[in-house]
Amino acid sequence: MEYADIDKTTRPLAVSCIPFSSSSPSSSRFSPPPTAFQGPCAACKVLRRRCDESCILAPYFPPNEPLKLINAHKVFGASNIAKALQELPQSTRADAVSSMVYEANARIRDPVYGCAGTICHLHKHLDDLKAELAMAQAELCIMQCQQQQQNANTSFFLDTNLISDYC
Repeated sequence: MEYADIDKTTRPLAVSCIPFSSSSPSSSRFSPPPTAFQGPCAACKVLRRRCDESCILAPYFPPNEPLKLINAHKVFGASNIAKALQELPQSTRADAVSSMVYEANARIRDPVYGCAGTICHLHKHLDDLKAELAMAQAELCIMQCQQQQQNANTSFFLDTNLISDYC
């Protein structure tokens, strides 16, 4: 459902912005960079909610990337994303959002298999490359054996020529 197609009587899923928990350290290397408050985040903008500085979704869904939230919201729901982020330590939230957005995009592309389809495709590609590498190594071994045999034959002929010179 596209949000541009919503008429005045229908409202999207109401999700309130959940404030950050103060129990986790804010000086982690994976925490989002502190920024000045620049208006509503993409989540609050799409969901038509009031956004403030304590919005848990604001650091991960900036206002200039609304598609990132729209896809994740379609698959997981904004309230579930906010709940998941609230339960995670500050240091892992950015990775969790990145994973959820990736999974949502994969699920939008392939509604049946999602990320599992991508993983299967990559495993098949890896198996094909392993077989190709094994074939190349076998060809290399055959060429090395042929080269050794040629060297052995050449040295044999040289040795027989030397022996005939002495006789």
